[in-house]
Amino acid sequence: MAMTLRLTPEDEQALTQLAEAQGVSKQEATVRAIHEAASRRLRRDKVAVLSAAARERYADLLDRLGQ
Repeated sequence: MAMTLRLTPEDEQALTQLAEAQGVSKQEATVRAIHEAASRRLRRDKVAVLSAAARERYADLLDRLGQ
């Protein structure tokens, strides 16, 4: 699937610098950035779900420890 990516001059410069720093093409730098952002988001969401479950599971213990 092809996609056109429209960037501001500032975003274009940032992408160029990122690609140069990584030693890859701008297309590859873009794909990597997308994958890294998605991975961070999914990890953050998973941690939030696990944290909520743990707080619920150990609510009594946490209350007692807080006293």
